[in-house]
Amino acid sequence: MINPAMTQRMEEATRLTRAGRLKEAMSLLQGAMPDASHDETASTRAAGEAWKGQTFDGDWQVVGEESGPQREFTRDDTHAARAWRTYRDATASATQAEQAPTDVLPGTFTSGHFTHPAGTREYKLYIPDGGEGQTLPLVVMLHGCTQGPDDFAIGTAMNHLAEAQTCCVLYPAQPMSANHSRCWNWFRAEDQQREGGEPAILAGMIRQLIATHELDARRVYVAGLSAGGAMATTLAMTYPELFAAVGVHSGLPHGVARGLPDAMALMQGGTGGGSARARSWASAVPAIIFHGDRDTTVHPANADRIAAQYAITHQQTRVTVEQGQVKHGHAYTRTLHHDATGTPCLEQWQIQGAGHAWSGGSNKGSYTDPKGPDASREMLRFFSHHSRG
Repeated sequence: MINPAMTQRMEEATRLTRAGRLKEAMSLLQGAMPDASHDETASTRAAGEAWKGQTFDGDWQVVGEESGPQREFTRDDTHAARAWRTYRDATASATQAEQAPTDVLPGTFTSGHFTHPAGTREYKLYIPDGGEGQTLPLVVMLHGCTQGPDDFAIGTAMNHLAEAQTCCVLYPAQPMSANHSRCWNWFRAEDQQREGGEPAILAGMIRQLIATHELDARRVYVAGLSAGGAMATTLAMTYPELFAAVGVHSGLPHGVARGLPDAMALMQGGTGGGSARARSWASAVPAIIFHGDRDTTVHPANADRIAAQYAITHQQTRVTVEQGQVKHGHAYTRTLHHDATGTPCLEQWQIQGAGHAWSGGSNKGSYTDPKGPDASREMLRFFSHHSRG
């Protein structure tokens, strides 16, 4: 359980992180006081004093960590330190993240920016060769922490598929000014609402590009990885009239977290204190969900929580379960909820042995697992069966 002292300390760590003082934030969570040579606040000192010597009961085991053998944390290892290591690994400083070069494709990959009262965001838009003048569908791709449009485009290979399926792909960019690690702020209450925060910025950007490029407003889809996956489902919850379907990869449920402490608890498999809040949200937007069962950054339990927010509206549908195996790759379980016409309205893919990475992605990009199944291809296949009204 996260007690008030833990909340106070993590909030202070959040402030330090947003200020770019990652070393101090990590030290605070690991039990040390921040460097006194910086502008130490009274709240920092109070948080440090409140947390001296605190530990949490219980054992923690990381299963299937790909970077080394399994390790077990004991009672001597504090919950806060474990939480921060998970968060640190997932959101390594964006200053160290390198943008991957853009693939050479026949279409156009242009940059732009959109300004809304809630803020300004840059973006890149891919228009396939021969797509000008056509009423094309739009796929919105929300990158994960430390990533950017070019890296995400290469890693997911979505522009290649857009050429074959003739659709436009939009990659909004989260700046470091909004989040030091370029994470979409899915865990903040102000960024979980309609007509406010990041959802409003993204919805406004999408509407503007639909109008500017005369895209098909009935066939607009959104997908994302990790923090981007969490924001994708937030958009489907807050702007259901805008999207024909949503894809969530290694993401988290909408509206459950109310700050960094909640976010960390959710990422580790806890409820974040928001079980009741999770049940209060539901969307009829068709959804396809991917998650690796050895994800040690975002606990796989979150895939079930996301699915539950969509399954609420599909309780009367027929459910089938399929087992599969990618040749020379991962095995998987695919659960499908069918509507009255037999069309899948909810798909959930559990990928056996996969970690925190885009399934089937290119190793030229970050956070990818080429062993499949191909999440990009499967998402586009799922999207193609759905359009609004």
